[in-house]
Amino acid sequence: MRISKVTTKTGDNGKTNLGDGTRVSKDHPNVSFLGDIDELSCHLGHAITECDSTSVKKQLESIQQDLFNIGGEASMPNDEILLLKTDRLIFLEEQINKMNKQLAPLEEFILPGGDELCSRLHIVRAVSRRAERSCVTLLANEGTHKSWLTYLNRLSDFIFVLIRFLNQSEGLDETLWQR
Repeated sequence: MRISKVTTKTGDNGKTNLGDGTRVSKDHPNVSFLGDIDELSCHLGHAITECDSTSVKKQLESIQQDLFNIGGEASMPNDEILLLKTDRLIFLEEQINKMNKQLAPLEEFILPGGDELCSRLHIVRAVSRRAERSCVTLLANEGTHKSWLTYLNRLSDFIFVLIRFLNQSEGLDETLWQR
């Protein structure tokens, strides 16, 4: 589906079309999930603007592509379209394992923070968790199982480990939760 006209005025009454033409309320679980995925991609793009590492930037941009693929699948609920490839989950898991090998074990919760990039990535992580929750709602209503839920769960893990890795690389200390 390509957008040829942005202002259609068809949504003025609180309804919208999904990619397959299905007309739904703007608070429908599909629309809520698509909104969360869009917001997640926007925050990720905002974080990327602070990233100086070409390799990290490429990884984060590839994740934005994944999010668009998830959105494409979610916008076509009556289609068996498969845009998110299974190797993307493997990519996240491999990156998590690679970075974790270089990090000290986590003994306590850490407070969100670090430099500007890591602070933005903490927002990405939190929005990813929200998208995961709206995915649960969507999948419960749809009765289907997609790899989105697993991907989003692993994505928030990846972002968290990436933040720790970047903070360590910059010599920044983690602020531990003090109970």
